[in-house]
Amino acid sequence: MADLADLVAQIESLGAKLQDARSSIAARFIGQPRVVDLTLTSLICGGHAVLIGLPGLGKTRLVDTLSTVMGLNGNRIQFTPDLMPADILGSEVLETAEGGARNFRFIEGPIFCQLLMADEINRASPRTQSALLQAMQEKEVTIAGEHRPLGEPFHVLATQNPIEQEGTYPLPEAQLDRFLVQIDVPYPDRQTERDILIATTGVAEAEATPVFTAQELLEAQALLRRMPVGDNIVEMILDLVRACRPDEDAPDIIRQNVSWGPGPRAAQALMLTVRAQALLDGRLAPSAEDVRAMAVPVLEHRMALSFAARARGESIADIINTVATQVTEVATAA
Repeated sequence: MADLADLVAQIESLGAKLQDARSSIAARFIGQPRVVDLTLTSLICGGHAVLIGLPGLGKTRLVDTLSTVMGLNGNRIQFTPDLMPADILGSEVLETAEGGARNFRFIEGPIFCQLLMADEINRASPRTQSALLQAMQEKEVTIAGEHRPLGEPFHVLATQNPIEQEGTYPLPEAQLDRFLVQIDVPYPDRQTERDILIATTGVAEAEATPVFTAQELLEAQALLRRMPVGDNIVEMILDLVRACRPDEDAPDIIRQNVSWGPGPRAAQALMLTVRAQALLDGRLAPSAEDVRAMAVPVLEHRMALSFAARARGESIADIINTVATQVTEVATAA
């Protein structure tokens, strides 16, 4: 019983700290609480996130603020068509000492940090995009046959321009699956845009304040995995992920519109993110509403519309929302 009381106290303390982090971020990234919550979710869960939106919507500012608030050593890479893998990972250079001896020395690239901002990741070629694959999955890179560990913790927050824009290369499915969540950054509403205008064109701007340290973030990630998840929520997650695969048992809306669906990594992502969602709302355990809320961010980039569905103008987010609502309503009524 004492262990349970201690766990509850730790979860409540982490929830309060997340509220402070949320407020500190919101002071600089104005009027987008859902975007702030999802980026916090990705870090607390120990995962990576891809932010999709048009240029100029504050994505870079958000990631820079997160680096300060979460106490992480951050680097930024501007992805361009001529960027090479060595520009990200680093390379070995041949040095000649005063005595004439020659040795190779490894110069670390910007990926050796704790929070990497991959800005406009889909502007670079697929070859360069693939330089992040091992790093995102294994938290290390292999260069010249040597395994080199990255920062601890290590997170990638990538920004991506809509693929309709010129000069973009769609990310491969295997790399998209490494991102815990996809975060869509919309245009601000009129009042939010007015607040941004006032806050950013004066003499001084709001400053982000550190709330976490890197070690505290690691401890928070470990604590999150100890949060209880009810059997009904586990079954709901499984039902939702499996219902989004276009096989003979799938709902009609999936079989008629989806060409491929999410794998087991999606279920793992939901198990983690629903806990973080509960924490951000000040609750000790996730609910069916958390599953519904996290369905689109977790599943949208792990599914693809069929050619016919794209021609009809269907939306993958609308399809996921429909299936998530059906699954949660059935599970709640059972």
